[in-house]
Amino acid sequence: MQQRNGNELRRGWTTGACATAAAKAAFTGLITGAIPAQVGITLPRGEKPVFDIAYQGLEKDSATAGVIKDAGDDPDVTHQAMIVATVRRLEGGKGVRFRAGPGVGTITLPGLPLPPGEPAINPVPRDMMRAAVFEVASELGAPGDVEIEVSIPGGEKLAEKTWNGRLGIVGGLSILGTTGIVKPFSCSAWIASIHRGIDVAVANGFEHVAAATGSTSEAAVRARHHLPEDHVLDMGDFIGGTLKYLKSHPVPRLTIAGGFAKLTKFAQGANDLHSGRSQVDLKALAEMSGQPERLSGARTAKHALELAESARIDLAGMVAAAGRTRAEALLAGSGVAVGLMITDREGRIVAEA
Repeated sequence: MQQRNGNELRRGWTTGACATAAAKAAFTGLITGAIPAQVGITLPRGEKPVFDIAYQGLEKDSATAGVIKDAGDDPDVTHQAMIVATVRRLEGGKGVRFRAGPGVGTITLPGLPLPPGEPAINPVPRDMMRAAVFEVASELGAPGDVEIEVSIPGGEKLAEKTWNGRLGIVGGLSILGTTGIVKPFSCSAWIASIHRGIDVAVANGFEHVAAATGSTSEAAVRARHHLPEDHVLDMGDFIGGTLKYLKSHPVPRLTIAGGFAKLTKFAQGANDLHSGRSQVDLKALAEMSGQPERLSGARTAKHALELAESARIDLAGMVAAAGRTRAEALLAGSGVAVGLMITDREGRIVAEA
């Protein structure tokens, strides 16, 4: 279990797990006329959590249940959001069908696990909901042909804080999760978003994609190359994982964009640029300049860059060239033409390779 400040971090539940619990409760209410106050579900790895049902609604031909998502100690944008499932009967033989309700997006671009036009309810949550319906139908001797509409009040606004717009998911959030469990401060969700962004770029034939470490470098690279938002990957600190996936899922042209310190760490061999997992080697940076005595007093990478600029040493250009060479080596054989761009904290481009 991960810890923060010496305390264990609580795990949480994915939107897919919450939607499954809500759908099971709603389907039970549709069949029996009474929505339960709690339901248990089975997650893909066998865990059996129990969820409180926070909202109940019964109509003549439908039932609705809602679950408040608890993301544990993870800083998830959907923490405390209401995940709602409305279940309606279908004709026999129709099986289980899915609909995007308010706050849940619709897929508009190829490259995601589901085709355009489908609700953004991922395959594993769909399987979980089908299994929950089958379980209840078997227990109660009822047909399991239903439509499940998943909605998230306020989801369209929350989606503005996610990658959905870039991935071609419009109208709201995605119903996600492969295990049903959110691990606090996990890197997996971010890396999965990077992978999906690359998948969309490949499927739609994007000729030029940028990968940026943050919003400042993203704005600079978009302006420099006139790139639409969906052509830019918000890779954060995960440059190694981004390049690894691009090697097996190549695009014609890639521009890496980031701040001087982060891309110095990459040029020096780091694949994870987080400050807690890699540091700039200031001595090696001084040696790279060819005039180490000029940079011997540098306390930070930013300070080293300032000293180099005052001495008319193109240190940023050297780092950019070294970073591009390393990126080419990591992408060797993929056919990706790679460039690298360094920005300062104000978004000024200080070097390109």
